[in-house]
Amino acid sequence: MSRRCWARSLLLALLLTAPLSSPATADSVPDRTETAQGIPPVPLPSLSATTTQVASGLKRPTAIAAPDDGTDRLFITEKSGTVRVYHPDTGLAATPVVDIKSAVDESGNERGLLGIAVPPGFAGSQDLYLAYTALPDGAVTLARYRLDESRLEVLLSQEHAEFSNHNGGQLAFGPDGNLYWSIGDGGGSADPLRSAQRLDTLLGKVMRIDVSRSCGPLAYCVPGDNPFVGTSGAREEIWLYGLRNPWRFSFDRADGSMWIGDVGQGRWEEVDHIAPGRGGLNLGWSCYEGLEKFEGGDCVAGETYTEPVFTYSPYTGGCSVIGGHVYRGQKYAGLVGGTYIATDYCSSTVWALRADGEGGYEQAEIGEMPTQVTSIGTTADGEFYVVNDLPGGLHRVSFAQDEPDCRVDRTVKSWGTGMTVDLTVTNTGSTPVNGWTLEFPLALGQTVVSDWNTDLTQGSNTIKAADASHNATIAPGSSVTLGYLAGHTGDASSPPRFMLNGDACAVGD
Repeated sequence: MSRRCWARSLLLALLLTAPLSSPATADSVPDRTETAQGIPPVPLPSLSATTTQVASGLKRPTAIAAPDDGTDRLFITEKSGTVRVYHPDTGLAATPVVDIKSAVDESGNERGLLGIAVPPGFAGSQDLYLAYTALPDGAVTLARYRLDESRLEVLLSQEHAEFSNHNGGQLAFGPDGNLYWSIGDGGGSADPLRSAQRLDTLLGKVMRIDVSRSCGPLAYCVPGDNPFVGTSGAREEIWLYGLRNPWRFSFDRADGSMWIGDVGQGRWEEVDHIAPGRGGLNLGWSCYEGLEKFEGGDCVAGETYTEPVFTYSPYTGGCSVIGGHVYRGQKYAGLVGGTYIATDYCSSTVWALRADGEGGYEQAEIGEMPTQVTSIGTTADGEFYVVNDLPGGLHRVSFAQDEPDCRVDRTVKSWGTGMTVDLTVTNTGSTPVNGWTLEFPLALGQTVVSDWNTDLTQGSNTIKAADASHNATIAPGSSVTLGYLAGHTGDASSPPRFMLNGDACAVGD
């Protein structure tokens, strides 16, 4: 999917020594609508995610990584500059396995040791890769740490002194064996440095480098097929650009596609899904926030921007998307195999996304994480764990099938710039619903004009529809109908998901 903007065109040209060609729009990501066993997946609203705390005593944990060395360990980074080890049999080790506090600038809420990656062949090399903000000035830094020698080697650094926030910090090895690293736009509000759209800085980017060898004065090599190799004025390490604060991204083990959770300015949180090998894409910030033009943003005439596959408004109680992983483990493969799971630092909502086979994505809210989750990680065999910031715990994630007690059927009639939507809410459970609130999102550009059989309020793109006095009770097997008249700016689609009294509903026609 792509979008085009023909607004303000001069800034990028001034910042680079030569004009840039616009990268091609992303190829569509292959649809995956079946589990690894070939069985049609469980509908997303029928899924339930829960967590079980397995360790406490972590000090502001930030990331999780698992070595594929047969030890079943997890490495957990702490903001101050330490890495702790957890084993399911022995628990959380008291003594850190890595301590680089003397190198880490942890001033400010978003600075510190932020990311960790374990390379292929770790059992032999004993190398770890760490992303952190470095003393004395907060430069965002990538380093290799030799575990058996306690030796830290800086590989790459990006100045980041103006503001303390938006450092990104995710590290992950891709299916191609290269190391990918994300950095935010440099901080402040509304990308004041105009970094995300510039190619002469690593701020607001995802990088791709080969750390298995060195090239000339570099402690790494730039892959020859990186999209901006040979582009005058551009940093050749750049793989993707136009990001605000890509705190967490991951690769799908099955198809190699990339999922990015990019933290928004305040109106939209977004998830991007990038097909394998599609470097050079512009993900839109700060011309766009989510799918919406960002007022005063940095737009370039004729540029092609790649749209997110999922957005949500923080007005539902969220504040920062925490990108997760596509589940490829075995324990819950029949339930959530091929499903992308993410959360939000403030709302703790568990988001489930899955390709619908028609070029779009199913979506549902399937539970809650512990408060203030900072990272979702996987074991070597693909099972999920999360860490939360305060009070600092490690939690194992479980999934179950939990049939919803409600179903919402939709009827949409649209014309010109108007539309009506009738919703039929059915109680599919065994107990009466006494008093209800139905929550759902509207597509971008839809605004409610009037409603019927409900007391409806709209905040940003989120709707809360409460019962009217005459339909407050829904008996088992019974339904109530409500609806609204709305204006739209081109998208007359019906709401994609619903929550009745906080629980996900099945979605009908």
